Amino acid sequence: MLVSLRIKNLALVEDLSLELGKGFNAITGETGAGKSILMGALDLALGERADRDLIRTGTDSCAVEALFDAAGVDALAPQLEELGLEPCSDGQLIVKRVFSASGANRQFVNGSPSTLQALKRIGELLVDMHGPHEHQSLLRTEAQLRILDRFAGLEKQRADFGAGLRKLRELEERKRALVMDEAEFRRRVDLLQHQANEIDAARLSPDEEETIEADYRMASSAQKLLDLIGRTQDALFEGEGAALSRVAQAQRALRDLAAIDARAAALAEANENIHSQMQELNREVSHYASRVELDPDRLQFLSDRLTLIQGLKRKYGGSIAGVIDFGKNARKELQTLEGREEELARLNGEMDKERAALEKRGAELRRARVKAIPDLVKDAVSHLKDLGFLQSRFDVVLSEAEPSASGMDAIEFQFAPNPGEPLKPLREIASSGEMARVMLAIKTALAGQDEVPVLVFDEVDANVGGEVGNRVGEKMSRIGKRHQVICITHLPQVASHGDSHQVVVKWVENGRTYTRLEKLDAGKRAAEIARMLGGRTETALQHAREMLQLAAKSPKSASPRRKIKS
Repeated sequence: MLVSLRIKNLALVEDLSLELGKGFNAITGETGAGKSILMGALDLALGERADRDLIRTGTDSCAVEALFDAAGVDALAPQLEELGLEPCSDGQLIVKRVFSASGANRQFVNGSPSTLQALKRIGELLVDMHGPHEHQSLLRTEAQLRILDRFAGLEKQRADFGAGLRKLRELEERKRALVMDEAEFRRRVDLLQHQANEIDAARLSPDEEETIEADYRMASSAQKLLDLIGRTQDALFEGEGAALSRVAQAQRALRDLAAIDARAAALAEANENIHSQMQELNREVSHYASRVELDPDRLQFLSDRLTLIQGLKRKYGGSIAGVIDFGKNARKELQTLEGREEELARLNGEMDKERAALEKRGAELRRARVKAIPDLVKDAVSHLKDLGFLQSRFDVVLSEAEPSASGMDAIEFQFAPNPGEPLKPLREIASSGEMARVMLAIKTALAGQDEVPVLVFDEVDANVGGEVGNRVGEKMSRIGKRHQVICITHLPQVASHGDSHQVVVKWVENGRTYTRLEKLDAGKRAAEIARMLGGRTETALQHAREMLQLAAKSPKSASPRRKIKS
């Protein structure tokens, strides 16, 4: 549900927060008070293009922020992950849109920078808008087919068909990789044979590169290492005045000193430790020197090995492990190509089997859909009559289509509002008020199947009144048991059915126009309904109270799911 909508510096609005609750939220107000600004702001939050003329006069930028409780929208988390956006925290989604007079546009989802296209994709999961600012999932044929399947309980059959189609596409891709002319086949086999042989001949070991590099560094620097060892040995152990002989001389002197003064014994002991450590160091240096050898053949071998490894890495992978994997895959593909006739025969057999299974699944899915359509149409027509379309026609047309993840059918919801008019696709209905009422009828029929949690209606009461207006309010209240409904209305019959009621108020102060929202309690609500009836007289107030009482007693249960006839 939409928890709140914050608007800053948009048209008449300086700073406004719309707080919404569950169920049916009615929004009313005088003509021109700014009710349409709320829908325009929600449009912006859902990725619609921004018009710089909407920025409030005297300000440089406009901001809209929407907070959704999206805990029940299962498709949202994978969508956010696919778009590279931050996940929701405790099921809450925050969308923010900022645009400036200079034309700069910024949008954020859960604090992550986003694109307008990403906002639109997220918005399609959360909100359906019906009216002048339309954001309607029901106009998309893929959504219509999904709703029919949910209405008929066909989600599993649909998913099974999609899984089978994916398997068939994988088999077809594997076959395409094998189908080639003889010249191309020979070139491919020769190339793979060369690659596999070249990698096999190298007899690579995954961890050898580090060892080879270390050995090469030592072998290529052997002469320098021997020179340094010699200088070390001369200075410490073997040369004239070497440190070891000087320490030995000092040791004799310290022993004589200790014989005279016992307090010098510690000095003699310390010097003796140094002498022992230097003797150990001498042995270690000699051992190190014994491992360094001048071997031109060894050096050449290591150089050639490194050159080979680097060359294979450039050709087949960024590491020895990558080269080895490339070789294994080349050998595997080579074996497949060399046995391609058998492999093609096997693939063709699998594909024929999978196509037959898909045909069967698709036909079963189509029959189930055809069986469900009359019940769906009957429900929709019943609600359309309640909304004033006494002689309208509604139909669902199913036709064959190329296989897709949803089956082998195309769908079109069609509507004719008046006798003598042909049925037309919903998207071709011209009147926004007419469209909104058709959507309201279908949404009522599908209240238990529709996945979009927030439904927004603007101008749904255009050209209706009296009892039809009362029916509009009843249906919105009924849908509100399963979805959050937001309706901007001029009809008291509609507003009286709201679970909550807010009024948009406009006023002028110091030559500037401002707009605010006021949530109405029971007393103020009756006064607003009376205003909508034409005045605040005692008669109008009494009528308003009666309307609110009748609305509270009207049926509120959502339309039950109709059982599909077998």
